Amino acid sequence: MTDNERWTADRVPDQTGRVFVVTGANSGLGLATTRALARKGGHVVLAVRDAAKGHRAVAEITAEQPGARLEVRRLDLTDLDSVRAFAEGLRADHPRLDVLVNNAGVMAPPRSLSAQGHEVQFAGNHLGHFALTGLLLGPLTDGDDPRVVTVTSTNHRQGRLHFDDVSGERTYAPMRFYNQSKFANAVFGRELHRRLTAAGSPVRSLLAHPGYASTNLQTSAPVGLVKLLFGRVLAPFAQSPDQGALPQLHTATAPDVAGGEFIGPDGFAELRGGPTRVRLSAAAADPGTGRRLWDLSERLTGVRFLSPAPS
Repeated sequence: MTDNERWTADRVPDQTGRVFVVTGANSGLGLATTRALARKGGHVVLAVRDAAKGHRAVAEITAEQPGARLEVRRLDLTDLDSVRAFAEGLRADHPRLDVLVNNAGVMAPPRSLSAQGHEVQFAGNHLGHFALTGLLLGPLTDGDDPRVVTVTSTNHRQGRLHFDDVSGERTYAPMRFYNQSKFANAVFGRELHRRLTAAGSPVRSLLAHPGYASTNLQTSAPVGLVKLLFGRVLAPFAQSPDQGALPQLHTATAPDVAGGEFIGPDGFAELRGGPTRVRLSAAAADPGTGRRLWDLSERLTGVRFLSPAPS
């Protein structure tokens, strides 16, 4: 595919009348995604941990697009009580949703625990999105061409699930547990696809990754060498948030994306470029791992939805 043929945000179809939920929408990839969807007429719910930052993001977008349809709702994905409250309020006001973009993330902080006692990367990057998806599946089922887009990373290929120490109580390394959370995102997106297909649901589960984009993900939480590497050394090689958001925009809006597909950049090592279909690791695609993660996630969140897909 040549540069002239690459899919860009200009190719997002008209989204008038469609309702999107974007987690982590106040900055980085989430903000770029929200801006592009609003430009095409979509109504976007900015699901953000800091409401003040969410309102500043809305002001920034509406200064460029006075007619943008945006609303801010507080959501702390590391706190399951917050996830439930968010979902309850959203269902009351939006009985029909069209697309959920599971975008928000935290990367490589010192070890800390969520409100429910889970390692914060696993809690925020995976468990919160798992619970949110389950709690919003009803309104999504009633949507128009409904989709769940879960954002993972090339790091999922280096990750695995530490089922015997999922919260790092015995041993913890920031990047190892970041990789675990991104692996969990990948496993969840594929297992969700299997279960939605088996249930005959109209909802499509899709996966995307941004490659390497310059956002505050690399600087707001990491410490030490990780922050130096991603925040300083590699920063000149990063693409912009607008470019990094293209794979998730493509999965959220392109009419030719099939359920279960994984979209990432088409450049060297999938670090940058236009969106294209990319490979999910064999470990992440394994149905046994998918069932095991799903069972664990239901137990840890208390959110149960979609029976297992047939073997």
